Order: sequence, then C-alpha cells, then structure tokens
Amino acid sequence: MKRTFTSTFLLLLLCFVMVINTAGCASTALFKPSPTPIPALEGWTLRWHDEFDGDKIDRANWTYDIGGHGWGNGEMQYYTDRPENARIENGLLVIEARQEKYNGSYYTSARLKSEGLQEFQYGRMEARLKVPQGKGFWPAFWMLGSNFKQVGWPDCGEIDIMEYVGREPDLIIGTLHGPGYSGALGFSKWYRQSYNIADDFHTYAIEWDENQITWFYDGEAYHTVTREDVGSRPWVFDQPFFFIINLAVGGTLGGMVSPQTVFPAQYLVDYVRVYERQP
Repeated sequence: MKRTFTSTFLLLLLCFVMVINTAGCASTALFKPSPTPIPALEGWTLRWHDEFDGDKIDRANWTYDIGGHGWGNGEMQYYTDRPENARIENGLLVIEARQEKYNGSYYTSARLKSEGLQEFQYGRMEARLKVPQGKGFWPAFWMLGSNFKQVGWPDCGEIDIMEYVGREPDLIIGTLHGPGYSGALGFSKWYRQSYNIADDFHTYAIEWDENQITWFYDGEAYHTVTREDVGSRPWVFDQPFFFIINLAVGGTLGGMVSPQTVFPAQYLVDYVRVYERQP
C-alpha cells in the first residue's frame, strides 16, 4: 500500500513538473489554431496572402531588419534572422523574444518586413495575431511608405495597424504618423477591452482608400483618420506601403521589463491577407 502511494505521488509530481516546463517554454502547440478559412468578403477580392503553412519563412514575402536598440526607440533587444527568433511552426509565424546576451544586448527577437517584396496601395490589410503576455513586451503590426529609404521617417508615413504593450493587457493602439503629425502628435486611438488581449488570437485590420483609413479589431471599427483631419499637413498615404511585424522588448512605449516577465515569449501570426475593393 505504501509503495503504491509513493509511486502515485511520484507520477503526479512528474506530471506537474512537465506542465510547468511546458508553460515556461511557451510552446506553440498550446495555441495551434485550426486552419483559418479565407472568407468571401462582400465587395472585396483577395489580392495577396501568407498563411504561414509551409516549413520555413517565405523569402519572396519577408526579409529582416537586423540590429539593436530599436533605431531611436530605446529598445532592449537585438533583432536577428535566426530561427531561434523567427520561424514557421504549427502553421504559424513564430517571433520569439529570448533573454540572452547577444551582440551587446541582453535580449533577442525578430523584425520581419515585406519591403521591396510585397507592397500595397489601398485595400483591406488584415492579420490574425496572438500577442505575448508580460510587462515590457511591445509587439506590433504596422506599415511604412515604400519611399522610406529616400525621404526618411516620418515623411514616408506610418500606419500602426496594431500596437500592444504588455503593461496594459487590455489595450490595443491604432495610430497614423506623417510629416507634422508624428510621435506623440500622431492620430492615435487607445481601444480598451474587458479582458486580457494576450489570452487568445484576435484579428486586426485597416481599410484604406485615397481619402481615409479605418482601423478594426475583431471586425469592429474603432478609429478613422481622414485626409481632412490632417488639414494643411501632407497626406502621404497615396503611395505603396510595406508591412512590418516585430516584437520589441522595452523601449519608449514598451517600458521596463518586469522581473516576473517570462522568457522565451512568442508572438504568433496565423496569417496576413490583403484584399482590394471590387470596382
């Protein structure tokens, strides 16, 4: 009887340790979504998409920004192109932030972009994403004007389709930046929910035409900026833009990393889709 009790106790203890280890590794197997069908959207035609269902990142769609400190944002990570930081797993793009010393930084992560590969002017831009939990994380899904290298920021324009900061777990942010309305002067909307956004996948989108941009969260419109709102300042959103998907650690918006923040942490991307409006 004693031996049976001891064996049962050891088995339960082993199971508990396995659960804790799995949670610490933030395995994407816990969040493997069912294949997300591409719906027929009334008035729209699918133009381009990446479902991340291959065995590696499609280099016809994505390249990398590599470097540290966030190029003016005071971030703490070093962006790499290593599979430890960006890979395809379980039908998802996984961007993983790791706590490790690398090229003078104490964290690593990844920042993917479609610059020079997939660029779009007008339409519905949509992604289904699961952001990581933890104070200090700053995942984003955003766009820059294709003339970024020629004119610089903010003259190229920036569309922040989604920004999330781990210290505000119920908040997403959508913002438009341009010449004369960048940084804190951007046209921004803070959109709060009644739950922790990091607990599940959500859909983020914009609908963009020659006169306005509208932001959507799980199909609900919550923010619109028009050409008239910009006033006498340049409306620079009449050119192609490219996507950026990144997971920053710390920085001007991300804030300090809490001692309770768990690494590695994963930012999961189910798909990115672009629709064009039917004539």
